[in-house]
Amino acid sequence: MILVTGGAGYIGSHITLALLDRGDEVLVLDNLLTGNRWIVPAGATFVEGDCGDTELVTQLVADHGITAVIHCAGVISVPESVEKPLFYYDINVGKAVRCFAAATAAGVRHLLFSSTATVYGALDLETLSESLPMAPVNPYAASKAMTERALADLAATGAANVACLRYFNVAGADPAGRSGQVSKDATHLIKIAAEVVIGKRTHINVTGNDFDTADGTGVRDYIHISDLADAHLVALDALVASPTESLTLNVGYGHGASVLEVLDAVDRQTNTPLQRIPAPRRPGDVARLVADISAITERLDWRPRYDDLDRIVADAIAWERRLAAR
Repeated sequence: MILVTGGAGYIGSHITLALLDRGDEVLVLDNLLTGNRWIVPAGATFVEGDCGDTELVTQLVADHGITAVIHCAGVISVPESVEKPLFYYDINVGKAVRCFAAATAAGVRHLLFSSTATVYGALDLETLSESLPMAPVNPYAASKAMTERALADLAATGAANVACLRYFNVAGADPAGRSGQVSKDATHLIKIAAEVVIGKRTHINVTGNDFDTADGTGVRDYIHISDLADAHLVALDALVASPTESLTLNVGYGHGASVLEVLDAVDRQTNTPLQRIPAPRRPGDVARLVADISAITERLDWRPRYDDLDRIVADAIAWERRLAAR
C-alpha cells in the first residue's frame, strides 16, 4: 500500500486517483488544515491525522503494510511564508522530517517528495536544469530546499531511496471531473481566470507588462495536473526497480506560455474576453520560469498526455463550474 500525505489536497488527490486507476492500494493521511475530505477519491483509505505525528505514521506503516510514502502535505503560499516563516519551517521541514523518520524506521524504503521550481530562486534563464544550485529567495522555497537536503542526506545513508520532483506551474483538473483545485484565496493564474469565467471574480490583474518576453508578460511552464500525477507513478516505479538510486527531477513541459497567451486561451474557451487590468509586477517575479526536462524524459518512461494549453484551460474551467454547482 502507498501512503499519500496531503491526499485531500489538489495535487495529492490527483496522485491518489492515478494510483487507484492503475490498481494500487492507497492510504491518504491528511489533517484537513487546507485539504477537503470530500475530494479524497473513493477507493482510498482515509485517515484524518497529522503527518508529523510519528506514533501515528509508525502505526499506519505497521497496520497497512506501507511500502512507499508520497509526501504532498504542506503549506504553499509565498506571501504567507514571508509573514509566518517559522510556521512554514515547522510544517514543511519539521513535520516532513518527522514523517520520513517514522516511516523509514518502520521499514519504508521508497520516498517521494513534492518539491518546487522555486528552489532555483530568481534566475532569469531560458530553462532551468537540475544541475543549477538551489538558491531560494523566500521561506516557502527555502523550506522545500531544506527538506530536499534532508532527504539527500537520508538517501546517502542507504536507509531509503528518494525522488524529489520539482514542480513548475501545475494547472487544470482531472479530465473526468473527479478532482480539481479547491482554494479559498487562489493565487495561480489559470485558477483565477477560471473564477472570473464563472463570475466569482470580476476581472483579472495582469501583473507586469514590461518583462523581456515577446508580449511583455511573464512566461511560465504550465503542466496539466494529470501529467504531473503520472510523473509520480513512473518515479515511484523507478525507485522500486532501482532501490539504491535516488532522483531529483524537474516536472514541466519544457516550454512556456505568457500571461496574455493563457488569457487568450481562456477567451477561446468562452468566446467572451475576460476583463484584464494592468497591475504592477509582483516582487521577485522573473520573466521566464521554464523547465529543462531532458533529465526526466531520459531517466523515466514519462510521456505527457495533456501538453496543450487549451486542454489545461478547458479542464480548469470545467472543474470550476462543477465546483460552483456544489
